[in-house]
Amino acid sequence: MKVLLVNGSPHREGCTFTALSEVAGALKNNGVESEIFWIGNRAVQGCISCWKCRETGNGCVFKEKLYTDFVTKMKESDGLVIGAPVYYAGPPGSLCAILDRVFFSATECFLHKPAACAVNCRRGGASAAFDRLNKYFTICQMPVVSSQYWNSTHGFTPDEVRRDLEGLQTMRTLGNNMAHLLKSLSQGGVPLPQQEPRVSTNFIS
Repeated sequence: MKVLLVNGSPHREGCTFTALSEVAGALKNNGVESEIFWIGNRAVQGCISCWKCRETGNGCVFKEKLYTDFVTKMKESDGLVIGAPVYYAGPPGSLCAILDRVFFSATECFLHKPAACAVNCRRGGASAAFDRLNKYFTICQMPVVSSQYWNSTHGFTPDEVRRDLEGLQTMRTLGNNMAHLLKSLSQGGVPLPQQEPRVSTNFIS
């Protein structure tokens, strides 16, 4: 079993990395492999609503390394945790840009895989960013893994995050709960729900 931990911060080993590392440690203690995947700090192409991914079935037309690596790693993973800093009470635009594209063009990689997000803020805005990221999971039929509190840490530097003892415990609990759900699902025996043909309704008269 493996969980992909996405570091959506422009800082490779900053506050978000510190929080995700705590999740990774708990997963390791439960015998679950993980990998922290950093999206980098370069500009990220957003979705242009061209629908070519749905028309061709070949994924997004923009096949830069970030996109192809993300999709490949998600195909190989059994669970997902997205980590993000909080910018103006939301996740960074670069993270949302790549998430919009991978979730829309490679939906099958995410279906029914347990997921969670973890956010870090200096002071406020964590719950709004947390809510924004969870919407990616709930539109893709992903079981959302919870913790003992909303998944957030607080701190302006990694050292400050390491002093947020409650936040770190929340990350460890998240990792433990993710491992528990993955192990429970691996027992099998219950088939996935049968999928109905997709219905789309446009609100026009």
